[in-house]
Amino acid sequence: MDSGSELFASYEADFKLVFADIKQKVDQIPELAGEARKAAIHTAERAIDEADEIITQMSLEINNIPSTSKTKPRQRLRNYSTDLDSARGSLLKFAQNADREALLGRRNDSTGSGDAVAGQRQQLLKGSQSLERSSQRLLESERIARDTENIGANILGDLGRQRETIVHTHNTLNESEQVLDRSIKTLRGMGRRYIPFF
Repeated sequence: MDSGSELFASYEADFKLVFADIKQKVDQIPELAGEARKAAIHTAERAIDEADEIITQMSLEINNIPSTSKTKPRQRLRNYSTDLDSARGSLLKFAQNADREALLGRRNDSTGSGDAVAGQRQQLLKGSQSLERSSQRLLESERIARDTENIGANILGDLGRQRETIVHTHNTLNESEQVLDRSIKTLRGMGRRYIPFF
């Protein structure tokens, strides 16, 4: 296994561990309420950010894997991204529900604090913005990977054309050398037959 494949496999193992932790946290959220639920959502958000960073590293590392071996890792990476997006969507729904429940609780409780709801809304907004930034980073990494792959393909194509040109030039020189040899022999024969008249 080449070094690129080994590093990709290492990131892949890290992602699986982090994603298993995310799934466990997301599955536990419906059983929680109040502050415990908010804390669980916040912890899951941090884990999703970490998984996003690993996905980004995997996207970049794919460039170091030989072209003949990229298909399966690329498919697995797409699957991981899909799984992470699904977990992110579930978490966002839980966060929205928690925010709505807190808002309804404030309305039903005359002693409730509007500042607490505003703080929760601010946390939700920050979480959504963080998810959006992570998605943009992933898209940018994928774009860079595609551009790098295209540049590599163009370079290989140019090298192939240059090789053909060099081979053609070499063949032309050989042919010219053969013609020159024949011309020299002809001139020498003519010189031997030439007898000057005085």
